[in-house]
This record gives sequence, C-alpha cells and structure tokens, in this order.
Amino acid sequence: MLLLYSTVLDNEDMASHGVPKIAGGPPDSAEARSKEQKTIAEYKTLVAMVNHRISSGVYSEETLGITSKLLTWNPEYYTVWNHRRRILRYLLTHENSQLVEASDMGGTRSTKDTIVLISNDLGFLIPLLRKFPKCYWIWNYRHWLLEESTLLLPASQARRLWEQELALAGKMLSQDSRNFHGWGYRRTVIAALENPGFRLDADSKSLTEQEFHYTTKMINTNLSNFSAWHNRSKLIPRLLEERQADDKARRNFLDEELELIQRALWAGDQDQSLWFYHQYLMCTFDPRFSSQSITPHLSTGDRIRYVSAEIDKVRDMLEGAEDCKYIYQALIDLGTLYKDLSGAWPAQADQLREWLAVLRKLDPLREGRWKDLSAKLQAG
Repeated sequence: MLLLYSTVLDNEDMASHGVPKIAGGPPDSAEARSKEQKTIAEYKTLVAMVNHRISSGVYSEETLGITSKLLTWNPEYYTVWNHRRRILRYLLTHENSQLVEASDMGGTRSTKDTIVLISNDLGFLIPLLRKFPKCYWIWNYRHWLLEESTLLLPASQARRLWEQELALAGKMLSQDSRNFHGWGYRRTVIAALENPGFRLDADSKSLTEQEFHYTTKMINTNLSNFSAWHNRSKLIPRLLEERQADDKARRNFLDEELELIQRALWAGDQDQSLWFYHQYLMCTFDPRFSSQSITPHLSTGDRIRYVSAEIDKVRDMLEGAEDCKYIYQALIDLGTLYKDLSGAWPAQADQLREWLAVLRKLDPLREGRWKDLSAKLQAG
C-alpha cells in the first residue's frame, strides 16, 4: 500500500534534471496524522469498491470515475489502469456498437461519442503527466488510448489525435528537455504518424527531417541532453538515405557534425552525453562499423587523416581541463584506433603513455582496462 503522505501528494514533481522537489515525509502533527488516516481509509474503501465492481462486471461511467480518483492519488497502481482499460473498452464497444466509417466533414453520432470518450480520457491524463512525468503506467495507458483510436475511428480523425500528441510531447519536453519517457513517447507518435495508413496522400513527406531539426533545437537549448543526442544518432542513417546523399554530401554532413560536437565539447567537456555522441561519430572511422556509418566509403587514408586531426583537436582541450577523464579516455581511444588503421602508433605515442598514467589516477575503477592498454603500448 502506498503511503499517502499529504506532503508527497502535493509535491510529486520530479527531482531530476534540475527540477527541484520539496522533500516529503510523515505528518508531524496530530491533525495531519488524523487527516492522513482518513485519506488512507477512503483510499482502501475505493480500492475495495472498484475491485468488487470489476469482478461483478459493472463497467459503468461511475466505476470509471472511481478509478479516476484512485489514479489521481496513486498512478503507480497498475491494476487500476487495467481496470480502466476494461471499462473504457466496454463503453467504446457496447454503447457505441454502431461505429461506421465517416467522412472528414463529420462522423456519425457513435463516432463522435467515441472521440469524446477518448478525448476526455486523454484530458484526464494531462494533470497526472504534469505531476508524475516519469510514471510508466500513465505513458503506457496514453499510448493504449491512441491505439484504440486507430482501431475505432476513421484514419483522418485518428490522425488528428496523434498530431495533438506530437504537440503534447513537445510541450512536455519544453518543461523537462531530458525526460527520456517524453523522448521515447515522441518517437512512438512519429512512428504512428508515418504509418502508411495515416498518410494524407501518397506524396506525404517523412518526418525524419523535421525530427532531426528538432534535435538541433533541443541541443541548442541545452547541450547536456543525452536523449536529444541519442535521438539524433538514430535519425542520421535514415536522414541520409532519404536525402539520397552521395559520398560528397555524406562527407560534408560528417564535417558539420564534427564541428557541432567540437563546439559543444569546448563548452562542456565534463558532460558525458557529449562524449557519447563524439564516440558515435568516431565509429565512422572504425572499419568494423563502416557499413553502418555516416560515410561508409571513406578510404583508409582518409580515416587516418580524420583520426589524426581529431587527436590534435581533443588534445587542445586539455589546457585548463587537466582533471577531465573523458578527454584522456578519448585520446587513448583515438590513439588505439589510429594504431588499428595504420599499423603504427601516432606521433603522440609518448604522450599517450603520459595520458594513460593520468587516466589511471582519475579513473582507478577501470584499472584492469588501463593495465591492458599500458601493456599494449609497451609492446609497441
């Protein structure tokens, strides 16, 4: 049973990503404890009531209202979400059994009733998402509602609901740009809108370009946004394919991305999310991943020149950031990649040993890895 501390109920905003959260705790006065006991008693009564109604097959709007109150108190109670699904599905299929396809100008009464039921339930979830933006069950239920709309409504009307969801996802991410639930949900919505059954016409454009520019916008708003960088990396292969980019266009694109991450790293060298994206770009020069990279047809000589230039750029970042382990780790990784490509260590081989010695001090938890690299350097 969830402890229904009133302070927790009133202050359930997420504490992560710089969003403050007021600490909750048990009530510290007799009056508060009495109020809490009444709340818990009411909560238990409602749980028993809804379970009895569901077991008795009473799938009414009144039962739906009871689940609304319970979920407003405790959205982590997934059983109640499943009860709510059963109720809504009953209301959608039994009281609206005459569903037929309708034109864009307006549907039958039953179609309109379906839109009202689903829209009202989507509206019910908005305050919950604001209060509990990282509750899996809310996001899962919302997704289920939209899937039901796809099954029960004409494609054009269902698409409007999904388009509204894209706007909602954008609004949620504007409030917490690193909410990975929001990013995952946005990808789900985009996939639904790109479904062939939802295309307005045969010439409808893919949303890949739009989503790529969206990641740029979010990154420019907040560089420390792992989800935006991750989404960007997932979009790039499809983006280049849809652009029908040739080798020259792909190389220009790579140069632009390298310049973008370089500027970002100079602004935030301690930000691990930036180094993850940098590592993703460096995979372009690793023959093991060449077929999946931005520029799959780079020659070995070109790869070596890129890696050598990158070593110099990353090394320049050490000035004033001598305690940043990510810089040393990137330099070691780049030096190793250079060796794999050319068969010899780069000109900075002596510095590689120095950098590795510093890295062993900064990151002792990976001593085994650094020891193996040291042996590899010694062997030449």
